[in-house]
Amino acid sequence: MIHPTAIVSPLATLGRNVRVGPYCIVGANVELGDDCVLHSHVVLEGHSKFGRANEFFAFAAIGGKTQDLKYAGDPTYLEVGDLNVFRENTTVHRSTHADSVTRIGSHNLFLCYSHVAHDCQIGSHVILSNSVALAGHIEVGDYAIISGAAAIHQFCRVGKHALVGGLSRVVQDVPPFMIVEGNPSKTRGLNAIGLQRRGFDEEDLQALKTAYKKLFLKKDGNLAIALSSLKATHTGDIPAVRDLIEFIENSQRGITR
Repeated sequence: MIHPTAIVSPLATLGRNVRVGPYCIVGANVELGDDCVLHSHVVLEGHSKFGRANEFFAFAAIGGKTQDLKYAGDPTYLEVGDLNVFRENTTVHRSTHADSVTRIGSHNLFLCYSHVAHDCQIGSHVILSNSVALAGHIEVGDYAIISGAAAIHQFCRVGKHALVGGLSRVVQDVPPFMIVEGNPSKTRGLNAIGLQRRGFDEEDLQALKTAYKKLFLKKDGNLAIALSSLKATHTGDIPAVRDLIEFIENSQRGITR
């Protein structure tokens, strides 16, 4: 099921029922799992490994060489899970060094012109809207949504179930479960609608609302003191709140407040 105008390297590995459309290029050391679909004009480069049923639309360029100027020419890597969709003109780059990997989970949606740079770690069920730009070494948690034309600084983390608003400039970690937007970005509130859609119950929502008020509503307060106060309450024992606390305590770049 390879179109006669496509170019597929003899060093590529294709699973069962893979479809390669017109004018696609599949380079050496690319591994495609079963049921992957390349519509047309797609470029895949290696060393890149894709799971099953990934779908690539026109002019997606996935697995390209890092743009990091420190790249020394070693073999570098990209690993992608299952059932991801890469829409038109999306780009994903391999890692910078041979001992690291750019990694993408499963069930993600990358909309037109979105970019994932070298060494990023993307979870599952993530949405990158049109023209989102992720710099190198960014971590994005499960079910996070990053809205159109948002730009994330290298080494930042976006917590799970977070929502980043459109046109946002993010230079510090985005706390899980929260809505962050603006330039400069600020934490605006709890991503309540998103959490309800994901099946969080009322106890979780109320606990996270309480945590938001303690940690983010008074942005001029001392975050360490607020964390200590929150951990001493019953709210701090709720699993979702514990995840939020742990995320903040492990932050290296600081938290968007």
